[in-house]
Amino acid sequence: MNPFFDAATTPWEELGDGIRRKIVGHTPGLMSVLVQFDQGAIGTPHAHDEHDQIAYVISGSFEAEVAGQKRVLRAGDAFIAPRLHAHGVVALEAGSTLLDQFTPRREDYL
Repeated sequence: MNPFFDAATTPWEELGDGIRRKIVGHTPGLMSVLVQFDQGAIGTPHAHDEHDQIAYVISGSFEAEVAGQKRVLRAGDAFIAPRLHAHGVVALEAGSTLLDQFTPRREDYL
């Protein structure tokens, strides 16, 4: 496993509907993922059976909803979505980017 992440040489993985990601790094118990959104792109509300998640806003802004509560988040803000708590976002600006942290890592991303 490479212990370093080089953003400039790591390509974005296109997920469709104006969303793309780069896996920053992972261990069995932790994963960090950059997720970038076009303006208006929707991270469809969902809940994780197994994973806790913290999403930190790197750039841009989002309307975020967690467990029925909505809030606008900007760079430097974050939300916490414990397992089984529904959460989703709508990007309010082009290039809005989250740093998602998962525990344990998302095997489905590998």
